[in-house]
Amino acid sequence: MLIEFSVSNFRSIRERQTLSLAASAGDELRTTNVIKTGAPATPDLLRSAVVYGPNAAGKSNLILALRFIHDLVLNSAQKTQQGDEIDVTPFLMDDGDATTKPSEFELIFVERGVRYQYGVCLTKRRVESEWLIAYPKGSPQTWFERDANSDDGWKFGANFKGQRKLWQDSTRDNALFLSTAVQLKSEQLMPVFEWFRKRLRVIAPYTRIMPTFSLQECERDGLVRTQIVDFMKSADLGIDGVDVIRGKFDESRLPDDMSPLLKEEILKGMENQEIADIYLIHKTPSGKEVQLDLDEESGGTRQLFGLAGPLLDVLRNGWILVIDELDTSLHPLLMRNLVQMFHNPSINRENAQLLFSTHDTTILDREIFRRDQVWFVEKDRHLQTRLYPLTDFSPRKDENFGRGYLQGRYGAVPFVGELRI
Repeated sequence: MLIEFSVSNFRSIRERQTLSLAASAGDELRTTNVIKTGAPATPDLLRSAVVYGPNAAGKSNLILALRFIHDLVLNSAQKTQQGDEIDVTPFLMDDGDATTKPSEFELIFVERGVRYQYGVCLTKRRVESEWLIAYPKGSPQTWFERDANSDDGWKFGANFKGQRKLWQDSTRDNALFLSTAVQLKSEQLMPVFEWFRKRLRVIAPYTRIMPTFSLQECERDGLVRTQIVDFMKSADLGIDGVDVIRGKFDESRLPDDMSPLLKEEILKGMENQEIADIYLIHKTPSGKEVQLDLDEESGGTRQLFGLAGPLLDVLRNGWILVIDELDTSLHPLLMRNLVQMFHNPSINRENAQLLFSTHDTTILDREIFRRDQVWFVEKDRHLQTRLYPLTDFSPRKDENFGRGYLQGRYGAVPFVGELRI
């Protein structure tokens, strides 16, 4: 479970910005929207959080920051070599030194009943510092600290076991100690690595949600296929089933105007390969079944099918789903239902969490969200992204959040001047 995420000097974010999923003391929607973790020294957590703000304010960059640290933990030890640049983008809208200063990322989370605090500070050239603090019994234990600018560059806590010197010597300047030690069989760090690998699911901004995972889930397990069908049925799209038909790749799948040489090359590469076609089953008023290829369905239907597999997977396993612009191609009522699935303890039995951005104000409703679940982003006069919670404005419990936001009461709305053509 995610408790808190902080980032600084990344893309449009210059100063440290922190998003917290720790629940405040408010009692509204507590039985549905709040999780008791049971972990020592850990607050109750929120099942979801939503981020609002105008276009180009930095909502996507907040989610990109999570995706960046997720990918870095998974890949830095294996997919880069000594001397490779770290693919980090610092704050660029600056006349000062932000472009040469380190970017910093820190996450606080719970895995297997233990609270962890992991952070890294880096430039394109190297990792400047890295740290991990664990709270297995409630009190902080520093397991490791790394500081490239200190004479005493490495410190290991007494509670951190294993081949520490080997792992230290094997860690490149441009790689994470966490990733390197896990590749070299650190059992103690494996839960931390696994939290990033399994639990944190980030659908990056500008990513089209493909149907591949939902397709694989339909083929893998009949029960999961039934759940996906039920999920699609609940959206009232007139869908009665899902069928997957596999066949050989042939020339009919290629565009007529494709060059013969390119066609020949593709057909040779796909020789004896099977591909899957997805059909959604509809019923006519007389009860006759009609199959429609997924490509013939609306954008919203394709989006929902692509989202169904990952969404149900996250709910089933108690993972964290992070997604930018969840409202893309989805009707507001579908959005509402998706969010309420996470807030329903009988559906979300494993305490999965949802973090997303949206422009859809129809769900900005006190019947759906607590005040501490709503966040805003805007850019200040220095073009820096600023992230802040609705609770900064001390809204009344009965306040209409959506109306207040559109009226500019909380900021984070675009200034719309007279449009000229």
